Amino acid sequence: MITEVNAVNFRQNLGEMLSQVQYGNDSIVINKDGKPVAALVDVELFARIRRMKTCFDALSERIAGAYAEVPLDTGLVEIDATVAAERKRC
Repeated sequence: MITEVNAVNFRQNLGEMLSQVQYGNDSIVINKDGKPVAALVDVELFARIRRMKTCFDALSERIAGAYAEVPLDTGLVEIDATVAAERKRC
């Protein structure tokens, strides 16, 4: 479950919210002036996000190098197919 709180409420209830994330596997979006500015997530989810980002960055570099000389329309079709295949791996 994702809970949204304002920054003041978050600050006042930090301990409770840490427990909510740690034991309840919840995530908390922290809003400031009505806009989301940060999120508190379980450390395992954070590690997964970091791994996915590493995969994405590596894929982006490979695609940029491989398609540097390919026409844009052709490259975009092939890139979409490559991204779909890579998502299955990550």
